Amino acid sequence: MAKKTVAGYREKSEGRSYAKVIKMEKSPKTGAYIFKEEMVPNEAVKDYFAK
Repeated sequence: MAKKTVAGYREKSEGRSYAKVIKMEKSPKTGAYIFKEEMVPNEAVKDYFAK
């Protein structure tokens, strides 16, 4: 029987919801693409991609 996993990314008192964002960047050394994953609040998603 499979276990249900519970994410611990947020506290119930905050009331914020988070999004997992994946950003693709090109490596300066090899030229290959690197994928960076982060958990950010929904309000900060646009700011994360604007960097």
